[in-house]
Amino acid sequence: MPYVADYDDALFHQYDQHKSWWVRRLLGKKIARVMRGARLVTVGNAYLADYARHAGAKRVEILPTVIDLERYSRPLGNEISSKAFTIGWIGTPATVKYLHAKAHVLRKVCAGGRGRVLLIGSGLVNFTGLSVELLQWDETTEVDHLKKFDVGIMPLPDEPWERGKCGFKLIQYMACGMPVVASPVGVNSEIIDHGVNGFLADTPDDWERALCSLRDDPGLRERMGMAGRMKVEERYSLQLTGPRLAKLIKSAADTRSGRA
Repeated sequence: MPYVADYDDALFHQYDQHKSWWVRRLLGKKIARVMRGARLVTVGNAYLADYARHAGAKRVEILPTVIDLERYSRPLGNEISSKAFTIGWIGTPATVKYLHAKAHVLRKVCAGGRGRVLLIGSGLVNFTGLSVELLQWDETTEVDHLKKFDVGIMPLPDEPWERGKCGFKLIQYMACGMPVVASPVGVNSEIIDHGVNGFLADTPDDWERALCSLRDDPGLRERMGMAGRMKVEERYSLQLTGPRLAKLIKSAADTRSGRA
């Protein structure tokens, strides 16, 4: 039976880079076989597309991760408030590990009560010497919680699994009209226009400079936030990508297309 396969993570690395040699031997090509047999493979970024093409997929299309603009109302501009500068992150207990490598930078940026960290969905964490507020993730409150951030961050190591990520949290942050700071890994470098809607930060010094610049300049935060929102509207919305996906699926189902 014809089928379409969609990937927004480098799931193949769960098998081809597994610590067990027999898992690598037996299942290392599992995802490649699925891709090769699909009439159409849709992927979230170029890293995944390259894998699919090398796997022998008949047809590969890149569809970026998107958000529903109806859930993320267009911000009118960031109001300057008396609350501490808020560095925010959304994720899961499995991915909060990426924040620990930046804990020393976050402590420096937030020192003296000049900032705080707000985490959504992280589960229990302990960052000694850092003011951290934890919020439970819930679909009904997700967007409202995101809007409490002044900047959204996405630190990542430059490793194979992370290169396959599709930057969903960056797109969420930008949809809420806030600037972003992220590691220049994988699709992050496509989503972020450095110095326009956020900063790509590699070294600890890069992270500190980026966050301090945003902490100390509300006007910069607002300009970058609006630029990010505009980019989401132009490239990362369900309203744009949904019709394209429907068209691709329809063409894949058409046996006259010559791609069967």
